[in-house]
Amino acid sequence: MKRHPQVIDRILEVIRAHETFCIVGHIRPDGDCIGSQLGLALALKNEGKKVTVWNQDSIPLKYRFLVGDGLIEKPRRGEKFDCVIATDCACFERLGKVGDCIGDRKVLINIDHHQSNPRYGDVNWVSPREPSTGELIYRLMKVARWPITKPIADLLFTAISTDTGSFQYATTRPGTFHAGAELVTRGANLAKICDEVYQSYPVSRAKLLKHVYSKFRLSDNDQIAWFWLKQADFNRTGAASDDTEGLIDHIRAIEPVVVACVFEEVAPELTRISLRSKNAKVNVNEIAGQFGGGGHPAAAGARIAGKPLSTQRKVIAAIRRALKAAK
Repeated sequence: MKRHPQVIDRILEVIRAHETFCIVGHIRPDGDCIGSQLGLALALKNEGKKVTVWNQDSIPLKYRFLVGDGLIEKPRRGEKFDCVIATDCACFERLGKVGDCIGDRKVLINIDHHQSNPRYGDVNWVSPREPSTGELIYRLMKVARWPITKPIADLLFTAISTDTGSFQYATTRPGTFHAGAELVTRGANLAKICDEVYQSYPVSRAKLLKHVYSKFRLSDNDQIAWFWLKQADFNRTGAASDDTEGLIDHIRAIEPVVVACVFEEVAPELTRISLRSKNAKVNVNEIAGQFGGGGHPAAAGARIAGKPLSTQRKVIAAIRRALKAAK
């Protein structure tokens, strides 16, 4: 039988020794974050633990079908927990306002798969080889021999599917398919998950996509592709920031493109960048790191203060340097 990391035993020791838990995730939660948070929360509840789930931001519309009984709440000051578990959160700052509300705790466990994670917990299970945090939670449950109920199967399958690009990204490993297969066997509703997550977009997102195709830019022999999303674009289309998830894949899929970038205006002089790479020699985690961000070698992001045009020039220049170095 395949050996599991010792840190799993340590995490299970901590869980068994405590009663009150808070499961927290990163700002702007995606499918992996939500699926991991809620999947772990349900598993702990099934073990008789008292569990709270906190996230600073609201759940995107396409993942609302997963969130029963209002389980994810806004953070509150003054709460006390035995154990706080952060899932899929690359750094403590990415918890946002949640980070200010979890100081009264005995232990912080950090479960994540981002290469840039600085291991900010008291106990850290950071495994960049895994394509999703959902797969880590699945492995934790298998070692613990906790039952994988149908609701948990739905949550973990959604987590794994969304962070692997529906099992398409190069990070997907044989074990990922085994995990997905077992979760479907345990009752994950494949048809409903795929319909809700991949085939049920609001009109506002379609209008944003129209904007992407009409405004994207190419440079450096079509190796770099990028587009801007300004507040005016959201106002005009009626879209929310949630609607941007996956838009970058449309320009990443252009055949000559090596690196794709989205510049999203968060405030007049604050830009959120998302980066994707199709070349193993071009590590966008390192590019994002130059601007205080991070993530994975093939997918990363950052928030950059400054004038938009200056930000664009700096980021495109950094991508250009990475492309040159890869040659």
